[in-house]
Amino acid sequence: MINSEGWIHLIILILGVPLNQGGYGIAQVVLNYNGSPRTACPIGRNNSKPIDRYDSSITLRQLRSEMIRMTSVQDKPLDGYIVTSNDDHQSSIPLSHARTAPSESETVLAHFMRREFLTGFRGSAGEALVTGNKAILWTDGRYHIQADNQLDCNWILMKYGHEGVPSMIQWIKQEFRNNSQARIGADPKLIPAKTWTDWEEELAASSIHLVAVHKNLIDIIWQVNRTSDITHPAYELKTEFSGKSWQEKIHQVRCLMENASADALVITALDDIAWVLNIRGWDLPNTPVLRAYVVLTPQAILLYTDRKKIKRSVDLHLKTDGCYYADCVRIVNYSEIWNDLRTLSQSWSKAWLPAPCVYAQGVSRQIYVSIPSSKRYFEPSPIIALRAVKNDIEINGMRQAHIRDSIVMCDFMADMEFQMSINGKSWDEMQVVRAINGFRFEMDYNQGIAFPTIVGYGEHGAQPHYEPTERTSALIGSDSTLVIDSGGQYFDGTTDITRTFHFGEPTDEQKRAYTRVLIGSIQLASMVFPPDLRTDQLDVFAREPLWKAGSDYMHGTGHGIGHFLSVHESPISVSYVQNSTAAPGCSTHLQPGNFLSNEPGYYSKGKFGVRLENVLEVVQVGMKNSKLLKFRDATLVPYESKLIDLNMLSRSHRRWLNNYNRRIREEVGPEMLKKCKMEAYQWMEKRTRSIPEEDEVDDNYFTGDSNPSLSKKSYLLIILVIFFHTSGGVFMTYS
Repeated sequence: MINSEGWIHLIILILGVPLNQGGYGIAQVVLNYNGSPRTACPIGRNNSKPIDRYDSSITLRQLRSEMIRMTSVQDKPLDGYIVTSNDDHQSSIPLSHARTAPSESETVLAHFMRREFLTGFRGSAGEALVTGNKAILWTDGRYHIQADNQLDCNWILMKYGHEGVPSMIQWIKQEFRNNSQARIGADPKLIPAKTWTDWEEELAASSIHLVAVHKNLIDIIWQVNRTSDITHPAYELKTEFSGKSWQEKIHQVRCLMENASADALVITALDDIAWVLNIRGWDLPNTPVLRAYVVLTPQAILLYTDRKKIKRSVDLHLKTDGCYYADCVRIVNYSEIWNDLRTLSQSWSKAWLPAPCVYAQGVSRQIYVSIPSSKRYFEPSPIIALRAVKNDIEINGMRQAHIRDSIVMCDFMADMEFQMSINGKSWDEMQVVRAINGFRFEMDYNQGIAFPTIVGYGEHGAQPHYEPTERTSALIGSDSTLVIDSGGQYFDGTTDITRTFHFGEPTDEQKRAYTRVLIGSIQLASMVFPPDLRTDQLDVFAREPLWKAGSDYMHGTGHGIGHFLSVHESPISVSYVQNSTAAPGCSTHLQPGNFLSNEPGYYSKGKFGVRLENVLEVVQVGMKNSKLLKFRDATLVPYESKLIDLNMLSRSHRRWLNNYNRRIREEVGPEMLKKCKMEAYQWMEKRTRSIPEEDEVDDNYFTGDSNPSLSKKSYLLIILVIFFHTSGGVFMTYS
């Protein structure tokens, strides 16, 4: 007999029906076109504005002046203008999938942060609309509090994920329902082709027209204090890290093109280009890519980029010298893509234009209309499926990168806890950001961070995507939780880890919340499943402990992880609110070689937050003739033992935790000793002690004085390692 809760879970699991998600679902809700209530709006005597609120009055006035200036619009005046978070390559996460993406941000280069310049809102996901007398911003649950704080009172805030929130097009139709003809402008280079088409279809029965404005209006008014476009050179990713030559990868893609009868592929996604050509660059803040386009045909490879960014070593790598054959790369000026598409397409019969696939947004509207409609083949990029499955070299690299990153986390936390024990309030959030980034920069193969480091103490931890600034940075005390979400870029892999810490005596509420999140993480990591299980169906297992307590979190549970590339990689998204169906080439199933995150959370607004995140590797179950799959944790960092209520853990949960801690000791411990990270080793040993798998456990089990942090065997191993390194150095000196 299935109870009501069971039926809800069954519906979600089988159908992937999004319930109660911003107006989408089974029941129709009344839409609220006035937005959410705003903090300190209007500002009166009894309230003060948030410390990081931005005054957008001048930029709004300037934009509205350009909207009615015919020389700027090159047509009739506009009634509204849309500003998204994208650059020309659709590098940011689409807002339609933002709620399926957990906490990390992927932002565009500062030079292209047009939405941030206009609004002052610094989150990575959001869409802004400005009309003659209103300004509206839509964003997802990760940024509701941040947007409310940073947007001034000129802005209406639409919180996706809340009931009754209209989409931008629904709002436009309501606002201009009585106009005989309304014109809404947008830059077609910055809008994905699929999004543009969807908007036009929604507006088809109305008197509202979507207008392509080729001269970006934000660029016209953004003349002061705009950072320059970056000019750092690209570099080769050696085969010892990539596992395959770029020629092999090109051959794979051409085979897929041949199967689809496509005689050209236009590649606009920067991570696709970086992967297929084995090159990396510095053209996004935390993703190592080169700003470029690629046109691939059976006869040629054309790379459209800034010639100054291609060093001689990359020329040799790509065989650009005298390139007049199929397996070399011709460098073409970046801006020539627009002329060449119109010219080259005359000889093509079928051009593959990438369509959206989860975090990948596909080609822009401008690219799309550059190809005659009769020649368009609009499907997800074939590169997405290829790079999502890591080869043996990439798999080993990802494992090694995560071991090194685990050392970073343990080393940092050992240092921070020691400092906190000396002076309880000696750290603030920004200091944690600077310190943990510094520890990573010193690690072998490190090439920076994978996304802006998230550090939230107390009520800041209740914001899933809180990034501290010098103005908002809070002192870290001992009465609440500290959430740290960080990751690194290494030549051999990309890492992403979240841990929640406590430097005092946690409350029962904090321990229950942490333990429920931990149980959800364990349940997902412990799964054994068939290969035809959809990724959105996995989400139920991580959320179930929280749902039982009447709680949930407004972001996805997991996302794909790139290999020294994007921290959010298509096509993997673990979120029950995502669309459970996918286009060909955008698989919703897992296979060995996939890497994804596992990051459930708990957020008590105004009080504290909890999030735990491990990166998982998909592997095959070791039974004979079995096609079943399971997960292997790549992240190996201890949990905060004082926040775990052991009596809430079942026997299987305790066994999983013991096995996980054993792996940390066996796989990370020796590497710490090799690097003489003794403080980190002791910190790790203390937090990975085995726990009884049955019966109740004393809350002081982890911290009692009678339990030594290091065993006699551990001390002996340390002495032997130190002796080996010391004697080795002596022998080298006197040899």
